[in-house]
Amino acid sequence: MAKSSSLNVRVVEGRALPAKDVSGSSDPYCIVKVDDEVVARHDDLIGKISLSREAIAADPRGIDSWISLSHVDPDAEVQGEICLAVQMLEDVRGRCLRCHVLQARDLAPRDISGTSDPFARVFWGSQSLETSTIKKTRFPRWDEVLELREMPGSPSPLRVELWDWDMVGKNDFLGMVEFPPQVLQQNPPNGWFHLLPFPRAEEDSGGSLGALRLKVRLTEDHVLPSQYYQPLRELLMESVLGPAEEDAASPLAVLEELTSGDCRQELATKLVKLFLGQGLAGPFLDYLTRREVARTTDPNTLFRSNSLASKSMEQFLKLVGMPYLHEVLRPVINRVFEEKMYMELDPCRMDLGRTRRISFKGAPSEEHVREASLGLLTGYLGPIMDAIVGSVGRCPPAIRLAFKQLRRCVEERFPQAEHEDVKNLAISGFLFLRFFAPAILTPKLFDLRDQHADPQTSRSLLLLAKAVQSIGNLGQQLGQGKELWMAPLHPFLLQSISRVRDFLDQLVDVDGKEEPGGPARALVPPSVTVREGYLLKRKEEPTGLATRFAFKKHYFWLSGEMLSYSRSPECQTRSSIPVSRVRAVERVDEGAFQLPHVMQVVTRDGAGALHTTYLQCKNVNELNQWLSALRKASAPNPDKLAAWHPGAFRSAHWTCCLQAERSAAGCSRTHSAVTLGDWSDPLDPDAETQMVYRQLLLGRDRLRMKFLEDSTLDTTPEADTEKGSSATEGACADALAHQREAAARLLEVLADLDQAHEEFQHQEQRKVAPGPLRP
Repeated sequence: MAKSSSLNVRVVEGRALPAKDVSGSSDPYCIVKVDDEVVARHDDLIGKISLSREAIAADPRGIDSWISLSHVDPDAEVQGEICLAVQMLEDVRGRCLRCHVLQARDLAPRDISGTSDPFARVFWGSQSLETSTIKKTRFPRWDEVLELREMPGSPSPLRVELWDWDMVGKNDFLGMVEFPPQVLQQNPPNGWFHLLPFPRAEEDSGGSLGALRLKVRLTEDHVLPSQYYQPLRELLMESVLGPAEEDAASPLAVLEELTSGDCRQELATKLVKLFLGQGLAGPFLDYLTRREVARTTDPNTLFRSNSLASKSMEQFLKLVGMPYLHEVLRPVINRVFEEKMYMELDPCRMDLGRTRRISFKGAPSEEHVREASLGLLTGYLGPIMDAIVGSVGRCPPAIRLAFKQLRRCVEERFPQAEHEDVKNLAISGFLFLRFFAPAILTPKLFDLRDQHADPQTSRSLLLLAKAVQSIGNLGQQLGQGKELWMAPLHPFLLQSISRVRDFLDQLVDVDGKEEPGGPARALVPPSVTVREGYLLKRKEEPTGLATRFAFKKHYFWLSGEMLSYSRSPECQTRSSIPVSRVRAVERVDEGAFQLPHVMQVVTRDGAGALHTTYLQCKNVNELNQWLSALRKASAPNPDKLAAWHPGAFRSAHWTCCLQAERSAAGCSRTHSAVTLGDWSDPLDPDAETQMVYRQLLLGRDRLRMKFLEDSTLDTTPEADTEKGSSATEGACADALAHQREAAARLLEVLADLDQAHEEFQHQEQRKVAPGPLRP
């Protein structure tokens, strides 16, 4: 059983931050640290916010509030662990404490090089001894024994401090551990211990450092081996493959009824990935569409709510269509960011002082600004619409098939002539209102840009997104509402709407259908280069080379088929790693090579042997993007590794777990999730099914009450006879009987998973031997 944890942190905004620059302002940014990680930074520190795991986990919904910044004390910013073995000895001269200082790991980087020069200082009573200093490392190995004699007086605690040695100035504190006398006497420390800061009272800044508004949510779970989830997966698959008339009584329908609005987004994401991995994304979306359309009476409200059907289609577009989105929108989005033109149509927001660079005869007026802005907006909107309507052939077939099924379903439900546009609105509502427009509004969230836009560019993007949204609405409510100042754009919008109708007709004109139960589709096109750029690659066997010389610069290309590289983009000689051979793509601990931002690509050759390629990126953003792209490209590969080594095999042992065999089993569970957001996650069916199981647990009591314990819902033959045995009553009784059967099967599967979790937890507890007593 593996533990799965995810921490979602969103820094929303700040207020009343102190000035750090001579200009009387600051250029603030935030660093999010987990597990007391300390990041080497040499900018001015404003303050910090510390949240314990208990505080975050106290509310399942997480934290969403303003929190004041507190002062940063370097002596309190510690991380890492130390390995000690302590013995209490006694001879003719009295008692002696023998402290074996073996090693430490993951220490805070105190030097500008991103490392430290650590040494240990041991205190017992009035005596102290020091180890030697290990230069330029965060993973020192001392293996030194220090002996201290007991002095007269009351028993003393043992304190071990770690320090970073500095040639100039005072040494920097790295952390400490302390053991009271009773622990030394009864159970001397032996093992790894977390380093702690110096104990001191928390200083309250009184809000003088400002505050941040944070949204933080912690999700923790234990994932069982795959076979335990198979019954639940089979129930969900049966739902979408069954006859349409059984939709309302399927286990998936029961799950949908039990899901509240707050959880629908996450559930939709997991279900889409789960069905995509089984080759059933099309039938799944068709199933939800049928249910949504069947219960909609007003076509104007179709798919306008945050129902499971709407959220699932939205997540499906983001998961499958991101390369398509980038190809369509990125050129114009880059232009907007680079040109930084001032555009404004709303007279209430116009700033005539910003228009000096626009050439006018005389002083600029609102009319002049409006005309110039209209020209700029249409200059950007034109290429956007050209790219969209010309992208039929580049749209992923899975999306086109899903839209084809969606249109057919809507046409059958609303065949009347007055509802002719509903079939187009259903598609454009997803493609334009939930996909293209949000990506234009916030490009960073869709990986179109590395940074958020400045205020002026954000306003330009907002105007473009509003225009695309109006086009996606096919002219409905055009000229109505509060934004009448958009009227100068109406001629362009109306002209674009007719082009969009033709585009939607072409988009759904596609043959073929998804094979039920077929293999997972590749998430990356085989021959399309989805990512390229310079990386540092480690030589296969850099014997005798220093770490910094073992990594050489190469230019890499990634497609759905190959990870290729050469010395430069122009070089014709390339080496290649087939993507089909990739079995894991993981981060590497900084301590493995004393280098940051390193990842590993583990492949299996034709003979079954594993090979590891180590690659270093220039920053954490680039690392996340390459991890995402590689995991996505290799998502359909079979026989993925279940465990990996986050370290490297150096000096005849693994740096992470110290095992001496190169072929030793991995010491950490592999991750199939990427790092760019939910829509980019490759497929992890066990974790996804575990989340569905947890969601069902939250509604288990309601499930019992609604379908199994409600005595007012009598479906016996006698009850039907007493009620007249009408055809309608009989149909309702049959539907309710099917729902009760589905609920009973779900409850049985939940009970089996409950038992499996309990058994595995008992096994884990039996495996854990009593460890050393920690302070």
